[in-house]
Amino acid sequence: MNDAVILFREALQACYGPLDWLPVPDGEIHRFHVPGDKSSSQNAWYVLYLDGIASGAFGSWKDGGTSTWCSREPRDAQESAELRQRIEQARQQREAERQRRQAQAAIKAARWWRDARRADPAHPYLVAKGVRPHSLRQRGDDLLVPLYVDGHLVNLQRIAPDGGKRFLFGGLIKGVYSPLGNITPGTEICICEGWATGATIHQHAGRTVAAAMNAGNLMPAALGLRARYPAQPFLIAGDDDRATEGNPGRKAANAAAAAIGALVAFPAWPEDCPNDLTDFNDLAAWNITNARA
Repeated sequence: MNDAVILFREALQACYGPLDWLPVPDGEIHRFHVPGDKSSSQNAWYVLYLDGIASGAFGSWKDGGTSTWCSREPRDAQESAELRQRIEQARQQREAERQRRQAQAAIKAARWWRDARRADPAHPYLVAKGVRPHSLRQRGDDLLVPLYVDGHLVNLQRIAPDGGKRFLFGGLIKGVYSPLGNITPGTEICICEGWATGATIHQHAGRTVAAAMNAGNLMPAALGLRARYPAQPFLIAGDDDRATEGNPGRKAANAAAAAIGALVAFPAWPEDCPNDLTDFNDLAAWNITNARA
C-alpha cells in the first residue's frame, strides 16, 4: 500500500515538482497546490485507487491536461478491463468535479454582477487604457468584466487598479466572450483578445465586439459565436506580438479567422512606433500621446 502511494507521488512530482504530502488512496478527487502557482490556488487534482492494480489519474484544471498511472502492467484481459474501467471512472469523476466548479462560479458571477455598482470612469485601469467603462461594473476596487457563453453569464474577469487580472475560481474560460455593443442581424461581429482592445475598437470604430480575453481562447470563442450566429459576418481583430518569437497573437488570429471564414485585421504600425506595442489599444494610446506631444 505505502509503496504504491509513494510511487504515485513520484509520478505527481515528475509533473509538478516536490510535494510535501502523500496522496490519499480513497478513490475520490482531491485538489492540491502546484509549486510555483499562487499560494492560495489549488489548480491540480488527483484520484488514486488501491484495490486490484493500484492505479490513478491526475491533471491540471489550469491547463486541462490529464495523465494516468498504474503500478504495473495488467496480467490478463480481466485486469486490463478493470484498469480501463478505473480510468473511465476517474474521467467521469473529474468531469463531474469540473461541472460542479463551473456551476458554483456561475452562481457567484451572477451574485457579484447583480450586487456590483457601475464602474467608475476614473478607475486607474480605464484611465491607463484610455477607454470608457461601457457596461463594466465594479466591486470594491476591482472592475468586473462579464463573460458569456450562448448568452448566459458564466464567469467574471476581475481587473485590479494595477491591471492584474483574475477569473473566478473554477469558472468556465474556454469559449467565453465579453460583448461590447448589440448584435443585430447583418451586423459584423469583431472578435479580439483583451477587453481594453475591444473597448477601443467599439469606442473609436463603432463596431460590435466580442472580447475573447486571450489568444488561446480566440478559436473557441470564434467557433462558439459562429455556431450561435451562423449568418453574421465576422472579423478577427488580432494582436500582433511582433517582439515575441512565433508571433502567437497573429498566429491565433489567422487560425480563428480561417476556422470560421472571417476576415482578419491587425494594427497598421507607423514606422516610428515602438516595437513593444501589440494591439489596437496600444496603437490608439500611442497615437493620442503623439498628438499631444
